[in-house]
Amino acid sequence: MTNSSALSPETWPFSLELLATPAYMVGGAVRDALLERRREYLDLDFVLLTDAVKTARKIASRYKAGFVLLDASRQIARVVFDQATADFAQAEGANLETDLRRRDYTMNAIAYNPHTGELIDPLNGYADLQQGIIRMVSPKNLQDDPLRLLRAYRQAAQLGFIIEPETLTVIRQLAPLLGQVSAERVQAELAYLLNAPDGTPWIIAAIEDGLLQTWFKSAFSPPFEGGLGGSPSLQGELGGSPSPPFEGGLGGSPSLQEELGVSLNLQEELGGSVVSTRLTAIEPSAVVLAQTWAELGNLLSKPVGDTLKTSWLGIAKLATLLSPIPEQAEAELLNLKYSRAEIRALTTAIKYLPQLQSSQMSLPEQYFFFRGVGQVFPALVVLAVASGTPVEELAPLINLYLTPDDQVAHPTPLVTGTQLIQTFNLKAGPQVGKVLTALGLARAEGKISTPAEAIKLASQLLEEQ
Repeated sequence: MTNSSALSPETWPFSLELLATPAYMVGGAVRDALLERRREYLDLDFVLLTDAVKTARKIASRYKAGFVLLDASRQIARVVFDQATADFAQAEGANLETDLRRRDYTMNAIAYNPHTGELIDPLNGYADLQQGIIRMVSPKNLQDDPLRLLRAYRQAAQLGFIIEPETLTVIRQLAPLLGQVSAERVQAELAYLLNAPDGTPWIIAAIEDGLLQTWFKSAFSPPFEGGLGGSPSLQGELGGSPSPPFEGGLGGSPSLQEELGVSLNLQEELGGSVVSTRLTAIEPSAVVLAQTWAELGNLLSKPVGDTLKTSWLGIAKLATLLSPIPEQAEAELLNLKYSRAEIRALTTAIKYLPQLQSSQMSLPEQYFFFRGVGQVFPALVVLAVASGTPVEELAPLINLYLTPDDQVAHPTPLVTGTQLIQTFNLKAGPQVGKVLTALGLARAEGKISTPAEAIKLASQLLEEQ
């Protein structure tokens, strides 16, 4: 153990002296420390045999930290520091081992005594950690909190582990129970999977193993036989090695676009659904695009909103799980308690994808297309490529979007609605909006370029009405 490990009290935001004896660190912090995984933000969990809430209050008071009573009946409290969170819980059962045997997976059922430096590992979780195996403690523990079923896939993605075969069998049997879990908790686990670099194959595995049908009913056929749980499958065929560097833009010798097409065809031959085919293709499609348009790659990594963790690439992935009918997709997203910004982004992408795939658009069609999609465009382009639209067909629109002063993709008004109202003695209403739209299109078409020309055209338009 190094001094930078979460197991070392020197890294904690409070003194070990304030931690009553006996007290044990448990859960993810212990697991990650044993795996030598560093965390920028410390997330500590402690089990105490007595006085858990009292200890938390004392620590919060001493350091003027935030205090939250999470569960009075079960004696669980949280102390929130600037760069760390520490949860304190009363042991479930008469002793520590009873508490550990109620946890989800053996790798999360290891305790550490910070006073003695001793590891307590009654379920051989450390051996599973060393082998990269996610093994259940018991079927009942998974049944008691069905979110643990989906959590296995999330932790497999984060840690690069596999799910032990017997555990996987139980997860598949209990999969329908995930529908009983609160939407907010399911959405949080999905967010981890959508944002994890290796999350896609495990989302597909969760689909194949029957976990997500309750939440995305309209998009799925019955679950496949097999899956990604313990043995190689589509991930080995499609994602075993990174694609080679993109040489020379969109032209020249066989490109990543062609390789992506091969991957899509291969998965369809192997029996993949449309959903899993498109989802598998999202990240390779983003790579194809980013290697030609680096700025597009940067935009895909940005969050949808200042307070949201979902990136635009995550939006593209999530869109593949939803109904292709915007109204049904919105209902699914509302059911999962997604934010208004995320729902708007996703339904916009789904609504405009057919138009982007259909054919070459005229300039007016491009103008209204960009007005409709706005900042959703990067995610929409990835979806189109993942659905089989050649990059070459999308290149002109991408170049327009990445040109900030282009008047088709990013129109700026020559005159405002207020100026029109004052100049022509109009009332605020739809008429003003229609004139502004016509002026914007005229500027995009190169028919006007100055405020004076805009006013002159507005006068003509108003006379015609």
